[in-house]
Amino acid sequence: MSKISLPLLIICLLTGCAFLHKSQPAAVYDLGMQSAAHIQQSAQPAQLRRKSLLVAETAAPTWLDNTAIHYRLLYHNPTQSYIYANSRWIATPAALLTQQLRNRIAATTQERVIKDTSMAAADHVLHTELQEFSQLFDAVSDSRIVIGLRASLVERNTRKVLAQKDFSITKKAPSADAPGAVSALSAANNQLLDELVDWLSAALPSGQP
Repeated sequence: MSKISLPLLIICLLTGCAFLHKSQPAAVYDLGMQSAAHIQQSAQPAQLRRKSLLVAETAAPTWLDNTAIHYRLLYHNPTQSYIYANSRWIATPAALLTQQLRNRIAATTQERVIKDTSMAAADHVLHTELQEFSQLFDAVSDSRIVIGLRASLVERNTRKVLAQKDFSITKKAPSADAPGAVSALSAANNQLLDELVDWLSAALPSGQP
């Protein structure tokens, strides 16, 4: 076995010995595709409307405004947040949620959905704020996920808040690792979209044909 000089050993320790072993490529995830069957199942009865809805970009706190998959070890230190080293989202959770929310609203309601005011004037604005999107470990091999979101429906001309609701969804993860977190978060995201669209359909003022 060849000897390694002290300076080379120090560099190896600082760089993680990248030249001595191959690093594993990061696994990249999204929230999955929205199936036509699922969208049809959650569709509301058609209502004729003449209103347009601006679905604003979902906001997120600084710690969530990245592509990391977050988890907490409640049994060890519940105040500390960790991230998986070799797994990440393809985009920020807020960005992924925004796109799926726009698609779901457009597919299951009669609202004219726009993504920014440069496209068209909007009668109402839907603001969403992601508050929690992480995996929680109650024990080493026992974990669950939590999604927290606040939604606000605003009348654009008057800036009056027509309705506001906090959503919170918890699901057990099928495995105590990153793939388990992604699977549970994807399922919880579908439930969140269903509940949010139901709430939005009831909160929006009915239009007249």
